[in-house]
Amino acid sequence: MRGLSKENDEGNIEYKLKIAQATDERLEGLASQIRYRLAEKGGEAFYILGVSDSGEPLGLSDEELRISLNYINKAAALAGAKVTIVREAEGKRGKILELFLRRFRDQLPIQISIIAVGQADHGKTTTIGVLVTGEEDDGDGLIMGKIARFKHEVIMRRTSSVAERIIGFDEEGNVVNYILPSPLDEAQVYLNSSKIISFIDVGGHERYLKTAVRGLLSHNPDYAMLIIAGNVGVSSMTKEHLGIALSLKIPVFVVITKKDLAPEQILSKTIDDLLMLLKSPGINKIPIIVRDFDDVAISAKNIICGRIVPIFTISNRNKDGFDLLKKFLNLLPPRLRWHEEYSKPFLVYIDDKFNVPGVGVVVSGLILQGWIKTNERIWIGPFNDGSFRETRIKSMHAKRGVYIDRAQAGSSVTFAITDVSYDEIEKGMVLLGEGLPLKACRAFEGEVFILHHPTTIRPGYEAVYHIHSIRETCRLTWSSKVPLRTGDRAKIRAEVRFHPIYIREGDRFLFREGRSRGIGIITKII
Repeated sequence: MRGLSKENDEGNIEYKLKIAQATDERLEGLASQIRYRLAEKGGEAFYILGVSDSGEPLGLSDEELRISLNYINKAAALAGAKVTIVREAEGKRGKILELFLRRFRDQLPIQISIIAVGQADHGKTTTIGVLVTGEEDDGDGLIMGKIARFKHEVIMRRTSSVAERIIGFDEEGNVVNYILPSPLDEAQVYLNSSKIISFIDVGGHERYLKTAVRGLLSHNPDYAMLIIAGNVGVSSMTKEHLGIALSLKIPVFVVITKKDLAPEQILSKTIDDLLMLLKSPGINKIPIIVRDFDDVAISAKNIICGRIVPIFTISNRNKDGFDLLKKFLNLLPPRLRWHEEYSKPFLVYIDDKFNVPGVGVVVSGLILQGWIKTNERIWIGPFNDGSFRETRIKSMHAKRGVYIDRAQAGSSVTFAITDVSYDEIEKGMVLLGEGLPLKACRAFEGEVFILHHPTTIRPGYEAVYHIHSIRETCRLTWSSKVPLRTGDRAKIRAEVRFHPIYIREGDRFLFREGRSRGIGIITKII
């Protein structure tokens, strides 16, 4: 193992040269240190034995490793964590062990969300289905038929909606889905897992771009999984989805599917084209083709910086390449620091609604900040007239069938609410707790970057703006630069054309109109 950078006091990576002996007091100190490292990344940490604080890979003898590992296991048990050996390497005078620690005792599962993007028919839904069920596809829509949401998606073999499926890992990194009677029973997966990966599947066809954008903005994914068919290659929608994900600063990893169908020279060309795209000016990423477990460990630890892009090649028909992909998902760290949002007022953007017999109106969304309990009274709105209405949380579910009485920031939750009818609710409305202003917005200022426009943009230009789960037409009323062209940056003022919206300073937006795209940030609510 080559030299590492100096140990950082922050983050979830800890170096330990060796632990020769440990009293009860020393073990409790180690446990406290483990709790701190776990808290830095939502419940997971890496410990590297045989490396000095300066990052020098000295290594340990077999006996020193055995003793040190024994004490680490004891301290981890006190901290409520499970230790797994990730890999072994050679140091200057002995062996180095890389350890992976995961919280497991009396805690909700660690949760990570990954949005699957890419061209239609490249295998996004099938890849998620094979991961979740553990079954091989037959090449004729077998897996698609098992996990698609709607009949027309099964018939057309094309996802048109935003769907979510989960895969769970226990504290030792085993996939929970595969040992359950039904791997798609999300309630049982949730209850039996130490870590949950939520896959957000969106349509890849150009006509469903609005759905893909809504998935990217409303679900706040930790990562994006870009799917490319090895026998087809990099397409225009591949570039479109990659560009949007990178514009939103979402780290990306790539899965090349249909490895079994692609002739060797075609697969090689697909990889070469992808490498050229990732290294091109404006993207400037470092691609890593994952060939073994060492590549998995390096990729999982470093992807959070956003600079590297791991690349996997798989076959959904024979599951070739899936072992490395699952190990990568097991080690993948949470990116978003949700614990920093717990103390803020409660806020949810509604991304779906249901009318459930015997229950009434149910809405769903990701809790962006704060926490909530059942029977609490909150506010919902804005309605067409800009007003907000008081409502009560009758019940909550974290995943299908999992009843909870409290939920906090970072959780995707369904809420049964009172005092409002199904027809009055629209996607993009909000649930607000005490402490947030009940103020609807009809105009705002922001800073924008024009990703693409075939001609020029001037005041009076109208486009659909996406902000969280909001999808609303807005008109440009003023710009600091006229006209605006591809690659321009400017300050703008825009007004909402139809339904009032609830937004905050600092919210990101993306607008689209035909082939035109722009991205920006809201700086002032008018």
